[in-house]
Amino acid sequence: MSERQEKGWAVWITGLPSSGKSTIARGLAEKLARMGIRVQVLESDELRRVLTPRPTYTEEERDWFYGVMAWIGWLLVKNGVNVIFDATANRRRYRERARELIGPDRFMEVYVKCPLEVCMERDRKGIYKLALEGRAKTVPGLQAPYEEPLNPDVVVDTSTMAPEECVETVLRALVERFRLV
Repeated sequence: MSERQEKGWAVWITGLPSSGKSTIARGLAEKLARMGIRVQVLESDELRRVLTPRPTYTEEERDWFYGVMAWIGWLLVKNGVNVIFDATANRRRYRERARELIGPDRFMEVYVKCPLEVCMERDRKGIYKLALEGRAKTVPGLQAPYEEPLNPDVVVDTSTMAPEECVETVLRALVERFRLV
């Protein structure tokens, strides 16, 4: 990297499935683009289609998958690309791995807080239904643990805040943290 090339930054948006992570990630990417700030969204479902086309969602596979996701994020940030991780990453260690690789000064964690019952009502993909029918065995929040962040940089509660309000809250924190304006 040349001396003039600035490193990028990364924000990991985490929360239960159907909590609103993707809505916030898309809204954030759109607002940043309007500000002239380019970002790459690393969305876990899209990456899984390429990296694990027949996912098993075992603990071992998740360890591998989130390790690769963190490494891709690090590589992008190191090369001046700003990254939005849109991924449940149900274990804290997955998100901490990204923070360690990227560096705490270039990394921000956003917790999308939402009660499980609300997530289940919103479930457009049907994963909670599959879990309740016994056809999915490792859904975070039901059969697999979801470890909430201990010290997230930002918390938005999608059960009480509108999507636009959540996006604005995260955007303000990004602008302040990474001096984007």
